[in-house]
Amino acid sequence: MFAAESYTSRHHIAIFSMACLCVLLGGPSYAAGAESLIIAGATYYEPGVSGPGWAWTDADHLELNGYAGEAIGAEGDLVLTLAEQNSVTESHAPDADITLCGMEVWGNLTLRGTGTLTATGSQCGIHVSQVLVVDGCTVDARAGGADITDEAVAGVIAGDMAVRGGGRVVAASAGSGAGVRAYGVYLQDAGLGDGASGCRLSVDASWLDATGADGGVACTGGSLVSARFVTPAGGAFGASGVVDAGGAVATHVVIEPDVATPPAGETDRGEVSDDGADKSPTDANPAAGELTTGPTANPALKPAATTTKTTTTVTKTTIAKTTKPKPATATTSSLPKTGDSNWIAASVMLFLLGTVLLAAACRC
Repeated sequence: MFAAESYTSRHHIAIFSMACLCVLLGGPSYAAGAESLIIAGATYYEPGVSGPGWAWTDADHLELNGYAGEAIGAEGDLVLTLAEQNSVTESHAPDADITLCGMEVWGNLTLRGTGTLTATGSQCGIHVSQVLVVDGCTVDARAGGADITDEAVAGVIAGDMAVRGGGRVVAASAGSGAGVRAYGVYLQDAGLGDGASGCRLSVDASWLDATGADGGVACTGGSLVSARFVTPAGGAFGASGVVDAGGAVATHVVIEPDVATPPAGETDRGEVSDDGADKSPTDANPAAGELTTGPTANPALKPAATTTKTTTTVTKTTIAKTTKPKPATATTSSLPKTGDSNWIAASVMLFLLGTVLLAAACRC
């Protein structure tokens, strides 16, 4: 009888141990990545597909190499690696899921690589519902404002934006429709509930040139690391956008690394603090031009007609982007990892428990 009971006990322990291991191996992975991809007029739900100038290699990674075509959209987080020159233009197909932007991502988007991306659309060149990171590549995002009324248009619309690794960004917009507000970069909460922690711009040893009749950069705050304002003179982050030394909203904003050779007449090379307190000299007026690859190049666009502002308030209404509603999630400064740390810790605990129980079963 004792032998039978001992066998039954070992049997139960073994079953419990295997159940733990099954939970460990079969539990959710919480892998980050896009649930679907819209590109070249088609929608894909699984990675491992490609076409002329593009390849969706895995859930969170898309590669562009000489792509020139219709808009790109993604539901979820996406890392986009650029090689050579690439361009995306809003789709004009009547049944398209993405129609007003050159690129639209409902999640976090990281642009990286050695190539370039030109994105154009009616309402925005690039729209990102959470964090946009430009890491070392060159981006030109423009909105034309065609057929847009009672909305904000911008070269870049995002929750937060970071330019780092020597990245270069030109963002510009125009619009003549009734009620149109035009910005270069427009950072909005988009219903994510981030409050004061969202809608921030960060530039780290990189270039940004943003132009819009109602504000070059609309945001609630920001920081410059190893970078400085070149335009406007004495620029700083105001309560709702970048302002000049007099507190007026700047319609043209140029930021460059503070190690770059300053334009003629400038001598201030100091690093700009988080609140943008360092002032560029009053005669700072860099020559207009597009982004180039030289380390001392000034990425400024041809400045728009000067508009005198009497207030620093920018209307921060959420842009009506209803084509791809996403549930609210927390915004982070970079893309989330492909695994959930809490699940990993629980999995390790279960694995250790299963090992101990199996060893105990063998000793019985």
